[in-house]
Amino acid sequence: MERYQNAACVAQALKPTHPVLCRRPASARDNAAWFCANFPGRTFYAVKANPAPWLLDALGAGGITHFDVASIAEARLVRAQFPEAVIGFMHPVKPAATIAEAYFRLGVRLFALDSLDELAKIQTATGNADDLSLCVRIAVPSDTSKISLSAKFGIGEGPDAPLLQAVRQAARQLVVSFHVGSQAMAPSTYRGALARVQSAIVRAGVFVDAIDVGGGFPAHYPGMVAPPLADYMRDIFQGFSALSVGAGCELWCEPGRALAADAASLIVRVEHRRGADLFINDGVYGTLFDAGPMGWTYPVRLLGRESGTEPVPFSFYGPTCDDYDRMEGPFHLPGDTDAGDLIEIDNIGAYGTAMRTSFNGFEFGEDVRVEDRSMMSQFQDPPSALREVL
Repeated sequence: MERYQNAACVAQALKPTHPVLCRRPASARDNAAWFCANFPGRTFYAVKANPAPWLLDALGAGGITHFDVASIAEARLVRAQFPEAVIGFMHPVKPAATIAEAYFRLGVRLFALDSLDELAKIQTATGNADDLSLCVRIAVPSDTSKISLSAKFGIGEGPDAPLLQAVRQAARQLVVSFHVGSQAMAPSTYRGALARVQSAIVRAGVFVDAIDVGGGFPAHYPGMVAPPLADYMRDIFQGFSALSVGAGCELWCEPGRALAADAASLIVRVEHRRGADLFINDGVYGTLFDAGPMGWTYPVRLLGRESGTEPVPFSFYGPTCDDYDRMEGPFHLPGDTDAGDLIEIDNIGAYGTAMRTSFNGFEFGEDVRVEDRSMMSQFQDPPSALREVL
């Protein structure tokens, strides 16, 4: 694979007519190393954010040995690439045949659930195995997060105690988990969720082997800059320390977006300008889904030429024939940006390529490797006192 210093060098060398993905494996490696060094427990990578083999390799180089998968395809991918990895099948609802393959063929021993029905299914599919680690997902609010994940999964107060008691009897290891939602913008959200865990385990009267705080760790985007990740580490550790759990209870997390977001950028070409709308050759049905329905904005810059005009806000239209293929922005670019210009769209490493489709038959260009860092990153050198606090 060709290596370049940055996207500007790619634009100059290739003059691409199709979208080009710029990989940053060094960023992914360093992000993983930061989490492994600063999260006060065990870090699982949430594969759904970006299952690209190059990214998994980079995260592995940074110290990730545990992976959170949501499907049998993800489980197969991880097992093929990392024969010794620990895989957690963290989707709370799974087909019985999928559970059986994960257990008997892929060596998965960790499964999530949020109902007695799923518990019975797991027991039957694994032949009532006695070496299971079962993770009960409880419902917590997503009030401070940009994307709620509180409606579909998670058992509520009341039914949670009987489920925890049943799982304690069935499992070698009982784990309690939650998910505060994607892009949790307040570190205190985790302390509130951990208080909900405390209530559940006290009412159930069970011994817990691990607490999994899930994902939700934020990446930086324009207009969406969260507190430092070190603040999240502190609040989680303080909330965990207040729980009534034994000294041997482990602490886990499942970052996805936080590890992957700044590990890739995208080069697109402007095909047409209509006022403040730029028609580009990638969009909602390609790499930029989050910029459409989710309303995400990304760091952007003009490539290939100098401009003396001030930045102004633009919206994007993608290449398909669908009005839905619109990204409102605002994306701030020089006021003379026009057809034929190349633009770098940064921080698309999470949920970008993972959600690409071939709708309308539009093609993607090549992938290249770049050595620079993103325009915006949530990763800073941790405060020297952080490990002392934790």
